[in-house]
Amino acid sequence: MDLSLTNARVIVTAGAGGIGRAIVEGFMAEGAHVATCDIDVSGLDSLPDGVFHRAVDVSDAVALGTFMDDAVQALGGLDCLVNNAGIAGPTGRIEDILLDAVQECLNICLISQFTTIGCAVPHLRKSANASIINVSSLAGRLGFKLRSPYAAAKWGVIGLTKSMAMELGDDGIRVNALLPGLVAGDRQRRVLEARANAQGVSFEEAERDAFARTSIKEYVTPEQLADQVVYLASARARTISGQAISVCGDTGMLG
Repeated sequence: MDLSLTNARVIVTAGAGGIGRAIVEGFMAEGAHVATCDIDVSGLDSLPDGVFHRAVDVSDAVALGTFMDDAVQALGGLDCLVNNAGIAGPTGRIEDILLDAVQECLNICLISQFTTIGCAVPHLRKSANASIINVSSLAGRLGFKLRSPYAAAKWGVIGLTKSMAMELGDDGIRVNALLPGLVAGDRQRRVLEARANAQGVSFEEAERDAFARTSIKEYVTPEQLADQVVYLASARARTISGQAISVCGDTGMLG
């Protein structure tokens, strides 16, 4: 399917590895021009030629804003912003979680999206096919026991997405949220390991429990998520906005 994204100008946060890298490569396969930031310098350096990139901690609003401005200039404008940056946050009961860890999770998973959207909107208004895709999580719809900071941040992303869809609709800017389920990769393994440790069970038991309420009992791949993002950025999705779209194998509960 030709998604007509040749020469589209796209910014993806946290694009050096995992889901972000799959999104970067998915856009490049469609002929788009891409810029990304990450804290993983070696991952950035291994990106395909032609990707504008910079090492940035998205919790640093000043550095992130500077990157956004420079990326838009390098791309010659902006058609799509993908807010992918996030961390797992702390695992534990609410009385045991340190406030600094909560703040870090909120800063990276949620507050950074306010920064990037604020920087992006003036440029997106000039695009004939403008879109924002915010990566949330199934935890943003269902909650997640022992990971309340992460779930709270991801619920916030969905609220931000819906509000921005309403606010920016008259400007022709579509805004949607992506809700991944259990995603294949090191990050998901670390999450399950932390959960297993917190509950005093084996990794295998934690993994079985994670899939117990999922209809399709297999991990979602980063490439599947990238396919959804690229489609949402295309003009074929021109009337899809304000949606929280799950790619999760029909998971009914987390935790």
